[in-house]
Amino acid sequence: MGSKNKLKRFKENETFSNVYQPSRKELLESDFSIRGHWHKKVFGNGNPLVLELGCGKGEYTVGLARRYPDKNFVGIDIKGARFWRGAKTALEEEIHNAAFLRIQIELIDKAFAENEVDEIWITFPDPQIKYKRTKHRMTNSEFLKKYKTVLKDDGLIHLKTDSEYLHGYTLGLLHGAGHEVLYANHDIYRREGCPEEVTAIQTFYEQFYLEQNKPITYIRFRLS
Repeated sequence: MGSKNKLKRFKENETFSNVYQPSRKELLESDFSIRGHWHKKVFGNGNPLVLELGCGKGEYTVGLARRYPDKNFVGIDIKGARFWRGAKTALEEEIHNAAFLRIQIELIDKAFAENEVDEIWITFPDPQIKYKRTKHRMTNSEFLKKYKTVLKDDGLIHLKTDSEYLHGYTLGLLHGAGHEVLYANHDIYRREGCPEEVTAIQTFYEQFYLEQNKPITYIRFRLS
């Protein structure tokens, strides 16, 4: 994507009613007024709040919002030029239960209050395979602590990835820490029993991986 195109999308995002872009300073100094008030200020209802972390182009956020009109969805990514597509689609189709938030994932507890979130989806994150990159792995123990802070006690987390490495790493970490693994599948399109919501919506990258015959994995779990 050219720099001019990126700038155009950044400017358009600023005009979108479903896009929120707090500054880092705003988040760290607790001046983000929507924190703790997503239901009231953004969606105007008390429906369950679901986050997609690292939402990319926003296909999964929009797909889930279409599928579950009785839930509210927030796609989160630091790259606003990417989720521009999802935000624009949601506005064009008048999907009122989808919003987008431009922040770094490690600041999630600054953007959402304790027990404010019902579910979290993590779809096709960078597995950060190199040892020195483990601190950026989105299912490491430090990230899980942040997720637990914003999630309700019975809140769910979904991990969908093409990385068998990340799938195995996450399962090992969850079992080792005593978290509750509710469902795990290392090849969702070749093994029966996978929840329909997991296979019914496909991202751009997922379709690319499937064309390469890469198995797509899925874990649903709850933090203890």
